[in-house]
Amino acid sequence: MTKAAEQLRISILKTACYGRDANLQSIFSSVEILRVLYDRILAVTPEIVNSPDRDYFILSKGQSTMGLLALLAEKGFFPTEELKTACQYDSRISMQADRTKVPGIEISAGSLGHGFPIAAGIAFSCKKQHRKNQIYVLAGDGEMNEGTMWEALLFAASEKLDNLTLIIDDNDSISEMLHIGNLRCKLETFGFDTVITDGHCEDSLYAALTRPHRDMPRAVIAKTMRGYGSDIMMNDRSWFHRAPDHDELEKLCEDVRNFGAKK
Repeated sequence: MTKAAEQLRISILKTACYGRDANLQSIFSSVEILRVLYDRILAVTPEIVNSPDRDYFILSKGQSTMGLLALLAEKGFFPTEELKTACQYDSRISMQADRTKVPGIEISAGSLGHGFPIAAGIAFSCKKQHRKNQIYVLAGDGEMNEGTMWEALLFAASEKLDNLTLIIDDNDSISEMLHIGNLRCKLETFGFDTVITDGHCEDSLYAALTRPHRDMPRAVIAKTMRGYGSDIMMNDRSWFHRAPDHDELEKLCEDVRNFGAKK
């Protein structure tokens, strides 16, 4: 785990404590994905956040919103002090971000299976306008249980949207709902250039997200673990949906630091 990923996890923990709510296991599984996108790939900054030529990042996996908000604050899209107002009345910082209030949030996500179809529509529009920007969308593997995901896959492949990348945070959530079989084969059959990578190795993620591909959309299956970055959270399922109190916050922050030292 990089120092930057460690610091983001600590910021997420503090925000969760302020707001007294979070999906911490789910957020932690996507930290490296968010870091690679905003540190090394996306052409979007606070200065060009409304430019039609920016790259788009669509967070379809709404459970990771608090992680994205912490990262956007770090990148200067809004003051970091606002994270302390999380989940409070009239705050812009919430469990599901509002695109009309928070700079850098492209869609108001929450219900599963909505973000990717929107991303496909944005990619189609950009391609029709001959724009060079790229559209990246992060979905959870549980979202692949939604029919809208497969409809969007068919559309994206049919229109050869090579400006679209679907990243699936595969933390083994869908297996608790249904047996999906070989996800890579399904995505390839639908017409996506597909690769499986380690979702917690930033170099592997970067290589997968920048691999050349032509005339077809791309899918990256990022194999992750719920709660990654904290031994405590990886081994206690109660952290799927709850926030730390002040005593637990100190213990979890130390656990994250120790995890980083080991990894």
